[in-house]
Amino acid sequence: MVHPHQGHLPYRFCPLCGGDLDQRVIKPKEPERLVCRRCGFVYYLDPKIAACTVTTYEGRIVLVRRAISPGYGQWVIPGGFVDRGETVESAAIRETLEETEMEVRLTSLLNIYSYPGSLVIIVAYLAEWMAGAPQAGDETLEIGLFHPPEIPWEDLAFSSTRDALRDYLARFST
Repeated sequence: MVHPHQGHLPYRFCPLCGGDLDQRVIKPKEPERLVCRRCGFVYYLDPKIAACTVTTYEGRIVLVRRAISPGYGQWVIPGGFVDRGETVESAAIRETLEETEMEVRLTSLLNIYSYPGSLVIIVAYLAEWMAGAPQAGDETLEIGLFHPPEIPWEDLAFSSTRDALRDYLARFST
């Protein structure tokens, strides 16, 4: 099994004692782990969780053009990372509000996406618009409202956006 961080150490020091970290195999058939030389602490490189929504407004799909990297200037569905102590559902609602100024209500889980070599797991929800007109937030260059044939497939930032839109269209196409 190839670990996403194989070949380089993303962290050099133990968060408990400050000792040097080495990569070592702890269990056969598992990837190398970061282990403190001094205290033996095992630092597991766990994935980050992101939450996003596929939301429609006046019959069109809401996409945001990113104002930050990665994917600067490209289109995505509204979303972002889950904060420590926050539920995935709350993060999806919060991120949609931050990026679009729209209050939404989650209606169902669309899908969960993960990709080889990526340390991010994306949880996508279907959301219903409740209040607020779509406006660009501070991490958004602009808001786009698209009918399905107008989706800018060639200018989407992430595979998860492409996959979520395809799943949405497969579910709701007539």
